[in-house]
Amino acid sequence: MSSPRSERPPLDLRLIVITDVALAAPRSVPDVVAAALDAGAPAIQLRDKTAAASTLLEEARELHTLVRRYGALLFINDRVDVALAAGADGVHLGPDDLPVHAARRIAPNLLIGFSTDDPETARRAQQDGADYIGCGAVFGTRTKDVGEEAIGIDRLNAVADAVSIPVVGIGGVTAENVGQIAGSRAAGAAVVGAVMAAPDPASAVRSLLAPFRR
Repeated sequence: MSSPRSERPPLDLRLIVITDVALAAPRSVPDVVAAALDAGAPAIQLRDKTAAASTLLEEARELHTLVRRYGALLFINDRVDVALAAGADGVHLGPDDLPVHAARRIAPNLLIGFSTDDPETARRAQQDGADYIGCGAVFGTRTKDVGEEAIGIDRLNAVADAVSIPVVGIGGVTAENVGQIAGSRAAGAAVVGAVMAAPDPASAVRSLLAPFRR
């Protein structure tokens, strides 16, 4: 099943900033997100694995106000129901979440991202209605339990070659290595700590976006 939103302009997924309460502290997530948006971040993903649905909805609504001010996109991690209730642009799903085809059935107008580093799984996700693929961990990661996994640029390119929707590299992305993703066949990068833990989130965002502007 293909996506019904062909009338939309191409997605700007050069950089997806993923939220993390602990890494942002002692600042608030909205404060860090506001700085990221002001520096040009085109997309934000709200991820808070420990929050109750009601709390996550409050967080989503607060971020929704910010992203609308800057014309950016807001994705909610895992929760289709919260994404719909908050008026978010989309949802990002993993292998253990609601299947893409089921999410597409109940949320025909949401943008749907799906995480995989397998080309065939990426093809199936596209057929089921995914709008983009999150692929990693490209350089390894400390924010998810994937052991020492680091799939590298070659695997990232293999996934990008398997689909016609955008692929976003994630996992261990920093200002020092993001140029490798910009030089790959991926559409962009997704980061957590590189922005959430940065002393100057705005400067971090500008550095992460710079290779995609060249």
